[in-house]
Amino acid sequence: MLLGVAALGLVVGGAITVMSNTARAGGALEERKLPMRFGWVACEPNCGWVSAVGIVTGDTPKDFEDFARDRDLTGTTLVLDSSGGSVNDAITLGRRFRGLKMRTTVGMTQRPSRAGDRPRVVPEAYCESMCVFLLLAGTTRYVPDTAHVRVHQIWMGDRADDAKAASYTAQDLMIVERDIGRLAKYTFDMGGAGDLLSLALNVPPWEDLHELSRAELRLTNIVTTDMVAEVLPPKGAVPVAELAPKPQARDKQQDRFPAALDKQLSRTAEALPAATVAATPPQ
Repeated sequence: MLLGVAALGLVVGGAITVMSNTARAGGALEERKLPMRFGWVACEPNCGWVSAVGIVTGDTPKDFEDFARDRDLTGTTLVLDSSGGSVNDAITLGRRFRGLKMRTTVGMTQRPSRAGDRPRVVPEAYCESMCVFLLLAGTTRYVPDTAHVRVHQIWMGDRADDAKAASYTAQDLMIVERDIGRLAKYTFDMGGAGDLLSLALNVPPWEDLHELSRAELRLTNIVTTDMVAEVLPPKGAVPVAELAPKPQARDKQQDRFPAALDKQLSRTAEALPAATVAATPPQ
């Protein structure tokens, strides 16, 4: 339980960064594996939501502040499609979301391709690693039946590829334990249950991410409602593709996080440059 990976994040700036391992689709890097981008999706009249796609990096909290500067986002809904990211930066971001009393859900936003069409949310999406803790920041939280919410341990990002053979110092363990403590406090502050930490921190980097069942989503207090209308506009205002999402074929190779980005996110930026704790993808 000391060291963890994919479900919790990678270490950036001496902090743990949690990320998952789903990397490429059709030869192209998936958007949810790139640095997080925020977008406002309007569905007039008088409705809309925030789309958040990608991983949390050290720049993400500032990027969100820039995005929110000229908008009143109080009480709006955040639609997540993310593979995780920096633990400490995700905690900062999650607290900002809670301060705005935002609601959260998992989904992929599809903007209209023709005039007269409305945007919609497709529920066949992923929220992995630290994304799960961003989801927890919502005052109201909804997870579609076809969405994937997956967790894993925190680990030293530069040693996750061969975690059993790597060596670890006392300083490494101190960083991990410190960030687990930060994450635990955040989880309880957001109304999450200790079961969430228990499920995540029991999955080592050499195992696949653990996908939370419907029962576990409730046990961990991630889900607070089964009604999509409590987080997204009614179907009369925006189509929500809830009943028939298009299935996507997957294989285990898609659960690998790009090595270059993994290395970049694993760098430590705080006072302990020698150690990098990161949530890495399963083998």
